[in-house]
Amino acid sequence: MSDAKTAEKLRQDLLEKIRNRTARVGVIGLGYVGLPLAEVFARAGLRVTGFDVDESKARMIEAGKSYIGDVTDDEVRAQVEAGRLAATTDFDGLREMDAILICVPTPLRKTLDPDISYVVGATREIRERLRPGQLVVLESTTYPGTTDEVIQPMLEETGLVAGEDFFLAYSPERVDPSNPVYKTENTPKVVGGITPECTEVARELYLAAIPQVHPVSSARSAELVKLLENTFRLVNIGLVNEMALICERLGLDVWEIIEAAATKPFGFMAFWPGPGLGGHCIPIDPHYLSWKLRSLNYFTRFIDLASEINRGMPEHVIERLVLMLNDREKAIRGTRVLVLGVAYKKNTADTRESPALDVMLLLRERGAVLSYHDPFVPTLELDGETVPHVPLDAKTLREHDVVLILTNHDGVDYGMVCREAPLVFDTRNATKGLEVDPERVKKL
Repeated sequence: MSDAKTAEKLRQDLLEKIRNRTARVGVIGLGYVGLPLAEVFARAGLRVTGFDVDESKARMIEAGKSYIGDVTDDEVRAQVEAGRLAATTDFDGLREMDAILICVPTPLRKTLDPDISYVVGATREIRERLRPGQLVVLESTTYPGTTDEVIQPMLEETGLVAGEDFFLAYSPERVDPSNPVYKTENTPKVVGGITPECTEVARELYLAAIPQVHPVSSARSAELVKLLENTFRLVNIGLVNEMALICERLGLDVWEIIEAAATKPFGFMAFWPGPGLGGHCIPIDPHYLSWKLRSLNYFTRFIDLASEINRGMPEHVIERLVLMLNDREKAIRGTRVLVLGVAYKKNTADTRESPALDVMLLLRERGAVLSYHDPFVPTLELDGETVPHVPLDAKTLREHDVVLILTNHDGVDYGMVCREAPLVFDTRNATKGLEVDPERVKKL
């Protein structure tokens, strides 16, 4: 434990390194969050080393190649050639880092409990090499209390004290894959430290690469900020998915209803229904909050209800499709289904938690013959079995009994799909504005 004078010197020395761009930044986890963050810090003039257990990722970065859609080969190559970006699987290099950012996955177990084993593993690697004057920031989404209840005690086992000997903070990642406007560098950052000094140092680090940084009072506050953001989306998507169910029973077009409501310039934000909820964040993150509050004997009813509605949408899509086929005197068993789009959102290759996969599994269980087309996802395995990827042309469309649009990628000729396919079920409003035969083209 440092005395006050030594602690102040450690803080000032680190702030000076950050300000004059001599600070070394380490990023643990080089996935959808870590690689873009590493590239942004390198582009800002700091020397960055990425740490990952996956040797192939380290090799690709060292070769100037990117495996993330939001970061180009040219961007990676420029920073590697400038000597500002490197990657390794050797965690001993953490000793040389002045700031270490943890960007590892935080999945849910099947019981919907948080799995922070990757965070614990990363923290263990840091603990073995922690030295005075370092900053550690957790970016992985987690429940409130992880930073001070899990990471802080582990790091303080070294005898060093957070806020005095080293600095510890939380700053939630806000990555939106394939967003054409908001990237890592122009999305404001939220930071909250274990102590005010920790917040100050973390804020200064992010300001070196990101123009807008918003400090909050604690790491727990910052942890809850991220959960609020994604819970807001979960609940509102659950609302419009229920509205889709309501509109079906009333014989109304949910897309028309939402578009009309969105003309109101205040008090309304448009969300859109779909075949379910996908991505690594929105279907998962709110359950961290539910789990934490259950331990405090409080039950998050809005979150649980919205999750229930969203989880039921793949089954609803199947039920609608069964009725459509029944009207044509066809059984779903043996029906040739062409799934159009399997990524969880348009214009990305990311299939994590994609509702399309849930729909396809349900179709396979009912005996449908599956194939798919997705310009961003050239290969796909479903429970260990490869699903055929087929070209999107008139001949292929006519060979299938139904086309099921589950992801509305740009650049797809939906006009041809509607002209050539015998039956189309559009769950994403991808056919909006097209003149179609309402007997052959159905919407969610």
